[in-house]
Amino acid sequence: MTVQRYPCTCEARPRRTILLVEDEPFVREATSRILQSVGFEVFPAADALEAMQVYDQLGRKADLLMTDVVLPGRSGHQLGQDLRNLSPGIAILLTSGYGEAGSDTESQEAHTYYLAKPYTKGSLVGKIEQILMATPLRRAAAQAGQ
Repeated sequence: MTVQRYPCTCEARPRRTILLVEDEPFVREATSRILQSVGFEVFPAADALEAMQVYDQLGRKADLLMTDVVLPGRSGHQLGQDLRNLSPGIAILLTSGYGEAGSDTESQEAHTYYLAKPYTKGSLVGKIEQILMATPLRRAAAQAGQ
């Protein structure tokens, strides 16, 4: 399997990487394009298994895991826990259209956030920027092996 990349075309800000996990192809593609259009580097996956493969190919380095809560196989919650076991500082954004994602705030678990579907471009980008501003050095520390 090869990693499908949506490279950043906006050089105005540092590129941040997002592992995007969404089982609905249209939603995955639309979200990827939105995030890429504002300068994020996006690595999409359709389910938790594919996401783990992509994460390994990335050298277990990503700024944010954005995942749907409801996925085939392992849930977004389970995927988040799997990645936290590998990279304790990774920020996680859970999304859902079913209401179980809770409110659009940080959860009891540190650096885990929620965003209800459907979301607008503004609410999506705003939420991700808020998350990444709250955890700006986590990826750098993970890359340094700390």
